[in-house]
Formats: sequence, C-alpha cells, structure tokens
Amino acid sequence: MRKIIELKNVSKAFDGQTVLDNVSLDIYDNEFLTLLGPSGCGKTTTLRIIAGFESPDSGSLSFLGEDILSLPPHRRNVNTVFQRYALFPHLNVFENIAFPLREKKVPQDEIRGKVDEMLRLVALTGFEKRSVTSLSGGQQQRVAIARALISRPKVLLLDEPLAALDLKLRKDMQQELKNIQKATGITFVFVTHDQEEALSMSDTVVVMSEGRIQQIGTPIDIYNEPRNAFVADFIGESNILSGIMLQDRLVRFSGRDFPCVDEGFARNEPVDVVIRPEDVVIVPKGQLRGTVTSVTFLGVHYEIIVDIGGFKWMIQTTGFADVGDEIGIYVDPENIHIMKKSEYSGLFGDYSSFSNEFDELSDAESEAEP
Repeated sequence: MRKIIELKNVSKAFDGQTVLDNVSLDIYDNEFLTLLGPSGCGKTTTLRIIAGFESPDSGSLSFLGEDILSLPPHRRNVNTVFQRYALFPHLNVFENIAFPLREKKVPQDEIRGKVDEMLRLVALTGFEKRSVTSLSGGQQQRVAIARALISRPKVLLLDEPLAALDLKLRKDMQQELKNIQKATGITFVFVTHDQEEALSMSDTVVVMSEGRIQQIGTPIDIYNEPRNAFVADFIGESNILSGIMLQDRLVRFSGRDFPCVDEGFARNEPVDVVIRPEDVVIVPKGQLRGTVTSVTFLGVHYEIIVDIGGFKWMIQTTGFADVGDEIGIYVDPENIHIMKKSEYSGLFGDYSSFSNEFDELSDAESEAEP
C-alpha cells in the first residue's frame, strides 16, 4: 500500500510535561487506523499534529512524501470530525454539508450533486431541509461526517466521535463508519479509548501509553500477541503472571511447569505470562486448584474470580461454579502467551480489586479527556 502520512521522531510537551515522546508512525492509503489508549496517552495530540492544530517540538511530518509542518490546517488534504460535532445550528442539513463547497465557490449544480451523494452515503436522504438541532446524536454525527467528506480529503481524522452516543447507537455507528471508509477508500485515523471499538473497526491498531507507542498491529495480533503487560491488560481482560522460561516451549509459573508454544527466550529468563480468561477451562482436578471468590452472570457467560495461591484469576465460562467452591483449571499450551519483562511488569495482572464499577469509573475518566 502507498504511504500517505509519516510521523518521524515526533515529540511534544505542554508546560514542561512530555505528552509525545519520540513517536514514529506510518499511515497508509485506504487504511482504517485507530490510535488507542487511556486518557493522557498522547493519541489526541498525535491527531491534532496531523491536522495542523498543534506543532511538534521536534520531529517531522510528511504527507505523500512532502513536509507539511509549515502548512496551516486548511491547506492540508485532511479533514477532522470532533467529538462535539461543531455543526452550524442556524443552517439546515443541506447547508451544513454544503458549507465547505460554498467556501470554495463551487457552482450550485455541482454542490447539489455532491451533497446528494453524501446524503446517500450517510443514509440521510430526505433530511436536506431538517434543522440539525432536531436530529438525534447519531444523525448529527452523520451530518458532520458528510461535511468532512464532501471535499474528498485524502485522510479523515476522527477524534472520539462516538463517545457521546449511547451504547446501542455506538455499536451501530461503528459498523456505519467502517462501511463509509470502505465505500470511499479514504484513509481514516480514529482516536478512541474503547478497546472493543478499536478491535471491531480497525485494519491497524496503535496502542499508546505515556506518550509512546507500545504496539502496532492488526486487531487479531494485538489481542493474541500483546507485546507487554500494558497492552495485554488494556486490550481486553488478562491474567498476567510472573514466570520463568525454563527452555523453549516450557514455562514455570504458579509453582509448576507448563508446556507452551513460545520459543526464542533465554533459559531461565524471567518473563510475563498472559492467559486470557476465556482460555481457562474449569475441570475436576486440573493443572492448578483454587477457591472461587466471586461470580458474576453476564448473560452469555459467567465471570468467575478464583484464588489460586493468593493470585486472583479471572475465568469467563458458560459453566457455573459457586462462591466457595474448590475448582481445578486447565490451560491449553497454545493459549499460554509469553512476553518479555518490561517497565509495566508487576503493575497489572490479577483481579484482587476487580469490579465492574471500577471499569465504569475508568471509562468515565477517559471520556473526559480533552
């Protein structure tokens, strides 16, 4: 694929605090790329530098091989859709979408044709004369997207555009955005703190933390092969244990040896071991045994917390175990993922303080990111 945007060694600080630390990133033609991370990780600042709303303290930014750092936002071939849609309340749907073309003095007949095309694309045909203030949140978002796309930018930047929508509408719009991106062939760069959103929509996911890129890959690669404990913890639920790689395909953790499929580590190298909750099977005896401390019914499965030697594992299963039950667990070798130790080792791992309420509080804080 052709490279559209290249950020190289980009750094940025505000009031002496580094928010981007030597970030390098390539973005390609017709790609749906998502910048994913918690509040304050630098994802929105990265987007604003691409858009031209911020300038880096160091590093370079090129667009189709040409340096664009000196270009103002309106001269860059990119458009931005913000979390707050910034529609013009005194203009109807047609005029909101047509606004960029009117600014360029495009003939009326051409404007009519292009607005009609955009209305079809975002499924708002027949809404031309509606006041934007009378529309639902999802409809307003579609107007904002149509307005951003009507001038056919090479890249569309989307800064948490789904954050203000309710859960069902967010899921509907996730699919709508993916369909629009495929239909137009325009590169989308999407910012979110929502892991499910990133995994379901993206061709490429860029996981960020503390101003640095932690991992770049496909959603499947990011989920199945996390590079460090931060990525493993942030992308879905993970049991992360400290272990010793005894030799290729054999790891020790929780006081016993487990066959695995990973290779290339030094003998007796300290490692982090990741096991996803859905990959843990409850069995009568098992490789390990523990006591169930919590059970939560989530409709399609139970979320069970089990204490094994003081480490609280999460298990997601359609089977049932009650609080206080002694259970055994089994993990298939191919579901044991080995990672090198990192600065995040020991910071994440068990579910001693796990609560859905904590997750909701974390989401609320992330949504408040400027």
